[in-house]
Amino acid sequence: MSHRWIFLSLALLAACDGGSDAPDHDEPAAEPAEAPQLSLSPDELLQQAEKITLVPSPAEMQAALEKAGLTSQLADMVGDRKIGVASDNLDQVAVRTGVVLAEIVLTVKETPKERFAERMATLKEGFKLLGAGDDIPSTIDDIVERVNNDAVSRDDLLKEVDELSGVMVPELETEAGDWVVPLIQAGSWLEGSHLVAGAIQNESKFDDAAALLKQPSVVNYFLSYVQREGRDKAPDEVVKQLEQTLIRLKEIAAKETLTADDVKTIHGATGAVLELL
Repeated sequence: MSHRWIFLSLALLAACDGGSDAPDHDEPAAEPAEAPQLSLSPDELLQQAEKITLVPSPAEMQAALEKAGLTSQLADMVGDRKIGVASDNLDQVAVRTGVVLAEIVLTVKETPKERFAERMATLKEGFKLLGAGDDIPSTIDDIVERVNNDAVSRDDLLKEVDELSGVMVPELETEAGDWVVPLIQAGSWLEGSHLVAGAIQNESKFDDAAALLKQPSVVNYFLSYVQREGRDKAPDEVVKQLEQTLIRLKEIAAKETLTADDVKTIHGATGAVLELL
């Protein structure tokens, strides 16, 4: 089961009445297990779960591409560029980490073990810089070890790395703040959208552009965190370019239909951020 749905289930369970009738027999009741202490209220959990499921993962983007009848494989379009995650600006660290996560998910079925391990090491570094505890780095180490030992199929591996965002939500938000996960998601979504726009251009399937790229709710979600009050300092070049790109995408998303020029603009605007990484 996807960690996203696990998280949503937790929210729904927390929102339900936990009471139950006592048993009708005379046997002493078993000592109840101590209930988990939730740091968020049921309403907050539901709201967070809705936000998490709002953003399509890279794997979901590939599936949507295929459903629309496009034959391009996003993995073939990723290339082999090496992105570093280190930066004095944690917003940029989060965006860079999200891009790396997208590349891992999209290439996981074909990438050689050595390159996979390199990308996972970069992902681990990003999580550490963002204040992740021990669980996420140890999970990454475990995945890499199993890949090196051929102890996991590539299909199962795809599911695991695609669900990392669901695993990291509670820990990263506690350690670094509620802005971290959305900006990691923004990096992954940015990479995926850039590749999807490129695929649409390559195949001239512009009639499918709106369904695949017109996502105003997602754009607004990311903008609310990029433009949030109380940022530690003014945005650096990468985050400023991301903000400009999201504003441009918001304008395009307001259109009823998307033209070939709109797709070209999306591809260029998202690429402008990626070129700075």
